Amino acid sequence: MALAQRAASALLLFLVLPGEAWPGLGPPRRPCVHCCCPAWPPAAPGTYAAESDGAEWVQLPRIRPTIDISILKGEKGETGIRGHSGRSGKEGPRGSRGLQGPKGQKGKVGPPGAQCQRAYAAFSVGRREGLHSTDAFQTVTFDTELVNLDGSFDLASGHFLCTVPGVYFLSLTVHTWNYKETYLHIMCNRQATAVLYAQPSERSVMQTQSLLLPLATGDTVWVRLFQRDRDNAIYGEGGDLYITFSGHLVMPATEL
Repeated sequence: MALAQRAASALLLFLVLPGEAWPGLGPPRRPCVHCCCPAWPPAAPGTYAAESDGAEWVQLPRIRPTIDISILKGEKGETGIRGHSGRSGKEGPRGSRGLQGPKGQKGKVGPPGAQCQRAYAAFSVGRREGLHSTDAFQTVTFDTELVNLDGSFDLASGHFLCTVPGVYFLSLTVHTWNYKETYLHIMCNRQATAVLYAQPSERSVMQTQSLLLPLATGDTVWVRLFQRDRDNAIYGEGGDLYITFSGHLVMPATEL
């Protein structure tokens, strides 16, 4: 009876306790072996995962997903409306001067221009004989022609007739008479524009008067003696030329 109870207790312990409690009993244990091929490519070194508590660390595969972009790319859209231009930026600093470029080719000769139409007018006359005033106003005539372009000066009347309008330079030179007054006017038409005057003196001298004067076509320029309460005279002699009256065009009216 007692023997049967001990056998029953031993059988119960064998069934309840795990196999590790009976190292000498049960079937022999084998190491765990992988039954499938590892994934490719292998995982980076140092990446391990525990299979179970107390088991060896094994290498796990690294999965790198790839996406085909050409499948996700859609069709090209239409060009949009052009936006408004932005504001102009501030002007930047001036840059340094660049290098000198190569010399260009010589240009072709151009066509000849129109001939310049230059206007000319000039006169210069003289009187060798002296003159005494006999009237209040006496025209001075001339007997020597030095320059007379286009014949615009009349020696007999002592008048220059303007045919080219513009600005003229006029000059009158006389020699005074001893102890007599010298009083002359440079006239434009009927108007006195300048005076040449010298008081009576025991010594005769040369006197000159000049001016610029605008003249229109048809204007006349001449010289007159003006007599007052004294004798009025200008000196002259046959050998030398003491009395001269000259004028020339400085600028035509077309260029003013």
